[in-house]
Amino acid sequence: MCAGQHVHLGKDVYINFNCIFVDDANIYIGNNTMISPNVTITSASHPVSPKLRCEGYGCNKPVYRGKNVWLASNVTVMPGVHIGDNSIIGAGSVVTKDIPANVIAMGTPAVIKREITSDDDIYYDGGKLIEENIVR
Repeated sequence: MCAGQHVHLGKDVYINFNCIFVDDANIYIGNNTMISPNVTITSASHPVSPKLRCEGYGCNKPVYRGKNVWLASNVTVMPGVHIGDNSIIGAGSVVTKDIPANVIAMGTPAVIKREITSDDDIYYDGGKLIEENIVR
């Protein structure tokens, strides 16, 4: 088996440097997803039983990334996790369970901090107006 053969990228996916995809099962990454440096996405795990680990058993589960997802630096996504469209995972987070669409989640383990709303089209960084502060 070749590394990367089970990684499925949508259109306009951006992957920064030093990212690791452990694709013993499928990893699906939706359109317009941004993956920051040092992100690890793994579909592979191992049994708790020392006997089964010694015998070479694995536990593989596919991973799904929705469209327009942003994984910030140093995020780790564990096997079987689904991340919904438009969601953001904060830097250094470990995602151990599903994250719904349109939320910001962070921490170890990652928890939902808030929903993404229409205010995010106007304001950023704690209430600063985008038009006055963002450069394209």
